Amino acid sequence: MSIIGRGWRDRQALRVAAAAMGVFFLGILALASPALAQTAYVPEFDTDSVSVIDVASNTVTATISVGDAPYGVAVSPNGSRAYIAISGDDTVSVIDTASNTVIETITVGDGPSGVTVSPNGSRAYVANSADNTVSVIDTASNTVIDTITVGASPFGVAVSPNGSRAYVTNSADNTVSVIDTASNTVIAIITVGAIPYGVAVSPNGSRAYVANNGDDTVSVIDTASNTVIATITVGDEPSGVTVSPNGSRAYVANSADNTVSVIDTASNTVADTITVGYTPLGVAVSPSGSRAYVANSGDDTVSVIDTASNTVTDTITVGGTPYALGQFIGPAPSAPAPVPTMSEWGTILLGLAFAGGAAVLIQRRRAVA
Repeated sequence: MSIIGRGWRDRQALRVAAAAMGVFFLGILALASPALAQTAYVPEFDTDSVSVIDVASNTVTATISVGDAPYGVAVSPNGSRAYIAISGDDTVSVIDTASNTVIETITVGDGPSGVTVSPNGSRAYVANSADNTVSVIDTASNTVIDTITVGASPFGVAVSPNGSRAYVTNSADNTVSVIDTASNTVIAIITVGAIPYGVAVSPNGSRAYVANNGDDTVSVIDTASNTVIATITVGDEPSGVTVSPNGSRAYVANSADNTVSVIDTASNTVADTITVGYTPLGVAVSPSGSRAYVANSGDDTVSVIDTASNTVTDTITVGGTPYALGQFIGPAPSAPAPVPTMSEWGTILLGLAFAGGAAVLIQRRRAVA
């Protein structure tokens, strides 16, 4: 056989081998990389419970009993824990999200409202509205390791993406306390609008957004200078606020006019207003950014917003008076890789057989040559 003929056949065999190995590795990747699951944890103030929502199907998959009058919520970065601020008995309930059970109850300050978790998951910060403090929780031991005095009636709390700062809204003195998380001390106090409630930090850490319930505005804070650089008029009595994963939009729940204001963060203007359920308080965006979820305390529902069209695409019924102040959506806890089925093993073995046969064929032809 000519050298040209042998080269052509070798190339054909290599193509077969490459295709077979492609099938093999795609099968392995499909088994090892299941679709990212996302779960919402919605505290229900009147029924002392938390509804667990599967974000893929927008259905309630579990209801967890917690303490008296749950209010704020935060999900750990890896999705393994949900922390619920229990305002009625001055505790934080720690939920194991794999089993949907309360595994620890931590005593904190008086009247806890907002809660957040550091980006590395090692600390939780709890705003205690009735004693003007923030409790710092070591999440490994589930114990309070420090208590920080802040302004009057702290309500919401958020941590910067690098974990170096915590921002606390003080609803009774119209300020935000900036905490250095390394020393657990207040390093700045920023005057904002009237009765600040919710607070959220942009993904790049350059901006903090504060929902001012008393004057229907959002204060935009430049975190480098700790100054307010813009004030945006939104709906009536804004409470919760969140920022999209790409930082281009902020979503504000307006509790007195049943709307969500969509803010264009580049221009600091309201780009859209979406009608949702009654008395919306909490709002969170899914990690993918494709959906925003709004807890409507007045009609016991969660509105699901398609962020591409800014329309409500679903309404989920939950328990009594959902508050859900904070980022209440996170990744589902990691699960072990699934065991391949018989048909999946067949595909893998077939790919290996084709690849091995093609390799042997190439070696034989080269030996003859």
